[in-house]
Amino acid sequence: MSRVIFMCGPAGSGKSTIARRYEADGMVRLSVDTEAWARGHRSMPLPEAVGAEIIAVIEERLLSCVEQGQDVVLDLSFWSRGMRDHWRALLLPSGVVPEIVQVVASRSTVLARLEARAQEHGDDFRLPRALAEIYVDHFEPPTDDEGPVTVIRTD
Repeated sequence: MSRVIFMCGPAGSGKSTIARRYEADGMVRLSVDTEAWARGHRSMPLPEAVGAEIIAVIEERLLSCVEQGQDVVLDLSFWSRGMRDHWRALLLPSGVVPEIVQVVASRSTVLARLEARAQEHGDDFRLPRALAEIYVDHFEPPTDDEGPVTVIRTD
């Protein structure tokens, strides 16, 4: 059975850095940001229709990977319980219980990282400060009843 990891944390917390480590160990990494970059988008947030199209593609790729027995790390924010529940329900028919890796950094570290981004690749999008603050301040940490949760501090 496939192993699926939800990378969970606000933009700038260090999710992609850790997700790339899982990728280097053989997992398939699926990322909205990487897909958006490959399609020529250079700013966030994405237009709603583009974001929805990219999510649909990633959902399809996830299910295909699981069907083939591949391990997957989903490099998304998983910022809300509702978002995590949606993706968990998507996996339910396969029997896969996803693991959550919550990446934690202080608010000041996250905001400094986002401001320092150079927009050189798909894991390097800048966000307007006000939007970045909203993302950090409205992040919903996972709870124990959501399944296996590993917390990694990056600051």
